[in-house]
Amino acid sequence: FSPGNKELEPLKYAKVAVATGMSRQKVEDCIQGTMSLLSCCLGKGENVALVLRDIGVLLIEGTKVQMKFYYDFLGLLSGKETLEKAVFKVPLLMDTVVSRTIPVASLTFSGRVIAFPK
Repeated sequence: FSPGNKELEPLKYAKVAVATGMSRQKVEDCIQGTMSLLSCCLGKGENVALVLRDIGVLLIEGTKVQMKFYYDFLGLLSGKETLEKAVFKVPLLMDTVVSRTIPVASLTFSGRVIAFPK
């Protein structure tokens, strides 16, 4: 159990393996290696950007965690017109939307970040 007595479900490596066309062992090794490196960087107080292909970037700077979504990903989820209407009604939403072409370091306050994966 985790804090707050919420039960965690284990990651289903076999499902990820089937979805990616990789062996279960390779999937497990990649995920565990990434989590180990991420944990080490955070333990040292490094700023981290976890790039989630086709989705966006998870930024971790000190105690601040922020998700920046790619515009085209949100457009696929909600439809481009709906997204544009939402941004017009809630301008702060634009703070969570980024272009794929923007350098990851420019999304941070410090300009310094370790980007995963390389």
